[in-house]
Amino acid sequence: MKNYIGTIKIAEAKQFMKDEFFDSSRCLWETENMNRKKLGTILGIVFFLIVGLFATGRLFFSAPQSQEEKKVFIVNRNQTDSQTYAKLKTQGLIKNKTAFRMILFFKHKQIEPGGYNVSKYMNAWQIADKLVSAPDMKWVIIREGLRKEEIGEILASTFGWSNDELVKWNTVYTKMNIDYVEGTYFPDTYLIPVSESGLDMANRMTRRFDEQFAPYIGQFAGQNIKWTTGLKLASIVQREAGGKDDMPLIAGIFWNRLNQDMNLEIDATVQYARGKTDKGWWMPIKSEDITNIDSPYNTYKYKGLPPYPIDSPGIDAIEAVLHPAETDCLYYLHDSNRQIHCSKTYEEHQANIDEYLK
Repeated sequence: MKNYIGTIKIAEAKQFMKDEFFDSSRCLWETENMNRKKLGTILGIVFFLIVGLFATGRLFFSAPQSQEEKKVFIVNRNQTDSQTYAKLKTQGLIKNKTAFRMILFFKHKQIEPGGYNVSKYMNAWQIADKLVSAPDMKWVIIREGLRKEEIGEILASTFGWSNDELVKWNTVYTKMNIDYVEGTYFPDTYLIPVSESGLDMANRMTRRFDEQFAPYIGQFAGQNIKWTTGLKLASIVQREAGGKDDMPLIAGIFWNRLNQDMNLEIDATVQYARGKTDKGWWMPIKSEDITNIDSPYNTYKYKGLPPYPIDSPGIDAIEAVLHPAETDCLYYLHDSNRQIHCSKTYEEHQANIDEYLK
C-alpha cells in the first residue's frame, strides 16, 4: 500500500514538473514573441522617421536642380531678411523660405549686403554657409564732390588695400589719361568684386563717367565750351554749393567772374591745393593759406580755372554749368542755415558778411 501511494506521488510530481516546464516555455515564447513585435514596431517607426526626414530634406533643403548653374545673388543695402528669403525663393535658389530661416537661425550670423557667387546646384545648407560668409562683391558708395584721394581711402577701407596699393591709386591708376586725372571717377553706387584690382576699379568708374557724361559733351560743344572746362567748373560748383538749388546761381556768378576777367577767388580750390589736414581734406582755409600756397589751384592768386577738376561732380552741377542762372551777382555767401545770399558789388558783399556771418 505504501509503495502504491509513493508511486502515485512520484507520478503526480512528474506531471507537475512537466506542466511547470510547459508553462514556463509558453511564457518564455510569449515574452519573446511580444519582444519581437515591439522590436518590429520600433524598427517600423524608425524606418518611417528616416523616410520622412529624407523626404523632408528632399522637399525643403535639397538643391533646386541637379545641374550646376552659376549666378550672382545680390543682397541690396538695407534689404531685410524677409526680402532676402523671398528673393532666394523667387530666383529658385531655395525651395522653402521657412526651412531656410531655420537654418540661418542656427548659424547665428547675419547676411552682409553684397554679391555672392552661388548655384542652383547648392543645397539650402550650402547656400546658407555661403551667405553668412564674406561677400564676393561689395557695395561702394561714392558721393558727389570727393577728390580721388578720398575715393581711394573709401576703396582701401572697403577692400583692405595696403598702403602701397592706395599710393598706386593716387599716383598710377588715376594718372594714365591726361584728361582723367581728376573729376572723372563718377559718383555713384557700385557693386565691385573683391578680387578686382585697383586699376580695374579706376577704369570701372571712368567708364561710368563716360556713360553719364556723354550726353553733355555735345551740349558743351554747342556753347563753344570744352568739356574739360565744363567739368572743371562743375567740380567747383559741386564743392561751393549748399545744395542742388544753389548750383545754377553759383554757376552764373562764376561765369560772370570769368567773363569779366576777375580772379575766381574760390576757397575750395585752395583747399584742394592745401591737401589733407589733421581734420580732413576740406577744412576751411585760413588767410595764410591764400598768401602762402603758391599753386595754380590758388584762384586768389591766379586767374582762370585750375589745371584739373578739384573733385568728381554730379549731374546736377554739370547741368548748372550748362544752364546757369541769369544774374548780375559777382559775390555770394552762405549763412549758418546754408541759405545763399549774393551781391553785385564787393561793398554789398561786405554788408552781407556783417549781417549773416558776424
